[in-house]
Amino acid sequence: MHHVEPTIKVGMSLGSPASSASKRTSEAPPSMELGNSRGDPPAAPELGKKEMKAVPKKEGNKKAAQSGNSEYEGPKTPDPKILRRLAQNREAARKSRLRKKAYVQQLESSRIKLSQLEQELQRARAQGVFFGGGSLIGDQGLPSDAAVFDMEYGRWLEEHHRLMCELRASVQEHLSENELRMYVENSLAHYDEMFGLKGMAVKADVFHLVSGTWKTPAERCFMWIGGFRPSELIKVLSSHIEPLTEQQILGICELQQSTQETEEALSQGLEALYRTLSDTVASDALSSPSNMANYMGQMAIAMSKLTTLEGFVRQADNLRQQTLHRLHQILTTRQMARCLLAIAEYFHRLRALSSLWLARPRQQDQFSMH
Repeated sequence: MHHVEPTIKVGMSLGSPASSASKRTSEAPPSMELGNSRGDPPAAPELGKKEMKAVPKKEGNKKAAQSGNSEYEGPKTPDPKILRRLAQNREAARKSRLRKKAYVQQLESSRIKLSQLEQELQRARAQGVFFGGGSLIGDQGLPSDAAVFDMEYGRWLEEHHRLMCELRASVQEHLSENELRMYVENSLAHYDEMFGLKGMAVKADVFHLVSGTWKTPAERCFMWIGGFRPSELIKVLSSHIEPLTEQQILGICELQQSTQETEEALSQGLEALYRTLSDTVASDALSSPSNMANYMGQMAIAMSKLTTLEGFVRQADNLRQQTLHRLHQILTTRQMARCLLAIAEYFHRLRALSSLWLARPRQQDQFSMH
């Protein structure tokens, strides 16, 4: 037998395919060698591995979404008290929007009426006519201050009647204290507007307010310094605000006593003013107009005393306004609502009495019937 070992050595030294493959394998990167040595799968199986990992992630998101939805789910049976309170709030908001809308419409209609009145006055001035039932047109084609106040007071009465109707309906519906308080405060604010109108009218024509010609005849019987007497009004209201607690009775008694004391002080001051004004007008210095210096001096004194008269009207209106707000502090909201309704009914009856008096059959009508 021949020995073949030398032949194998020669083949290996000449660079056989096996040796070249081993050489390329030795030149490969270490990572590949490590991967091959561990027997790792190729790149395709790695993609499959990632897909296998993505599956539980999607399931986790699904569970998270389900848990999130369960967290945002509200109660299936809400509390009836909460639903009733929400409904009341919505109804109060709706009524507030309606009132604001009506107020804006009223302002717009008042503006239109005022512009129309100005145009009519300008035409009347051009034709040389008088304004209304006797108020003269001024030099600028505008009505007198007394006529303007009477017109604004008439509008105030119309709005006051509307507010009283709303207040009466709210009392009859037995609304809650919070809802009823809104109507009461609106009514008090409307009274404040009237006192503001009178404050402007005092500067323009104090005699018009003191004379009471802007009131009906029956109302003028109870006039006191340009308005109603607060202490008498408290007596009228006493039967409409019962039952009262001991603290409320004490507060109303103190209010009535302090109001009467202030009324007496103002009345005495006004009487003293009238006496001094009469003495000034009847002074001997005014009997001789030839002495113009003394004459004008005495007239200046009389004018200053008339300015004091404006102060008395303002103090009386302040007392009336403070009495209403003080009653609001002493009484409950429902009692104050009944109090405002009683005041409105009292003056409404006086105006109705005046209408009946003016419409009564005259004596000459009775003679003509016979």
